[in-house]
Amino acid sequence: MYLLGYDIGSSSVKAALVEVETGKTTASDYFPKVEMSMHAAQPGWAEQDPEMWWSNLKLAHASVLEKSKVDPQDIKAIGISWQMHGLVMVDKEKKVLRPSIIWCDSRAVPYGEKAFHTLGEERVLKHLLNSPGNFTAAKLAWVKENEPELYERIYRIMLPGDYIAMRLTDEISVTVEGLSEGIFWDFKENRISQEVLDYFGFDREILPETTAVFGIQGRVTAAAARELGLKPGTPVSYRAGDQPNNAASLNVFNPGEIASTAGTSGVVYGVLDEVKHDPLSRVNIFAHVNHKPDQTRLGVLLCINGTGILNSWMKKNMVPSGMTYDEMNALAAQSPAGAKGISVIPFGNGAERVLENRNVDCSFRGINFNIHNLSDMLRAAQEGIVFSFQYGMEIMQGMGMDIHVIRAGNANMFLSPLFRETLANISGAVIELFDTDGAAGAAKAAGMGAGIYASNMEAFSSLKKIMTVEPDPAQSAQYQDAYQRWKSFI
Repeated sequence: MYLLGYDIGSSSVKAALVEVETGKTTASDYFPKVEMSMHAAQPGWAEQDPEMWWSNLKLAHASVLEKSKVDPQDIKAIGISWQMHGLVMVDKEKKVLRPSIIWCDSRAVPYGEKAFHTLGEERVLKHLLNSPGNFTAAKLAWVKENEPELYERIYRIMLPGDYIAMRLTDEISVTVEGLSEGIFWDFKENRISQEVLDYFGFDREILPETTAVFGIQGRVTAAAARELGLKPGTPVSYRAGDQPNNAASLNVFNPGEIASTAGTSGVVYGVLDEVKHDPLSRVNIFAHVNHKPDQTRLGVLLCINGTGILNSWMKKNMVPSGMTYDEMNALAAQSPAGAKGISVIPFGNGAERVLENRNVDCSFRGINFNIHNLSDMLRAAQEGIVFSFQYGMEIMQGMGMDIHVIRAGNANMFLSPLFRETLANISGAVIELFDTDGAAGAAKAAGMGAGIYASNMEAFSSLKKIMTVEPDPAQSAQYQDAYQRWKSFI
């Protein structure tokens, strides 16, 4: 028996086929091989055609079937993960009305900020746990005001993963996790926020019926089965946004458990068992994959924009041509902890939510021409990224989250020994690295939703731990001194 997972990103669409008994990925692939295009008619806009997601899904799916030689009859369930916060709109014929306004499109910011202030910041945070900000509800408000004729034709709105589920099953639904990432969910009332609907003037019927994150959400239609070479009736039994799904992929389900990624941007995602919010709204809070009315499981999401992008910028602009990331990491490790007094503020990729939406840019502080060299600058950059993580984790700790273990995939910045050792030493947490990805995680979660696995412990028991990094108490003082110096500059 096999499980199939799809991960719908903004750069590519990945498919993975997982064997039920061993939990091993039999085959995986992604398309396109270059980044998917985004259309930006104006600065700050970003749109993608949902049909492009479906086309690339079919290519990745076909490649996985070809590589694995698996009989489609043996695929027992499908799971879906997606780029969060996007807006897809369809008419009564289930035809897409316009390109999707995706997560990184910022046109709706004024609509969300106005709602935040008008409805009352304290009340909004207590009920929604986030400002409407630039999330799906605010994007829909932009459409309502700027494209009113199109708005009147909307039958249902969806998130990107809901659209893929619709293409597979011909059914339209949304999860509570999805509603929360769109800022449509009232956590105090445990229902769709009537206040948000009334403020923006949205009809309740525009939102799909809700379905469970885990469970039979629909079955592959005969038409979709012909397109994909699947067995008709194969259940779609799981769906979640990419960050909750990444956490689930690392078996992060319970209070105090932490997942992290450190690609172009960096994420620390922890599970909380109380309805709480940050008074300054410096972190995002959504329903986690196992959140229920009688079981509070919230995903507290810290996002740092200036993470791997700083490392990439330094590779392009500051190191000798042809130097690899591994060589950069080795050179950085030649500098001592604290980088001889250099501090790098890594926020050069726009305003940072963790800094209350301030745009402080990237800066190098404390360079002395007589004692510092490239190795010190490279180390200070990696330390600065880690310190930004720690700064955000202190906000999470202030909300009651206890951080002892951080789980991550063995990728991107976590490939750097210096990065992971610095994170362990400044946070005091054990770092555990695993071989997994979002598509494989969605496949295993689909096994839970279909009842093939009895629990997350069974579904993710095959997770392969690659490495454990323990904090070194002997180095704690050096890192704390460097961190306090770093904090004085922000």
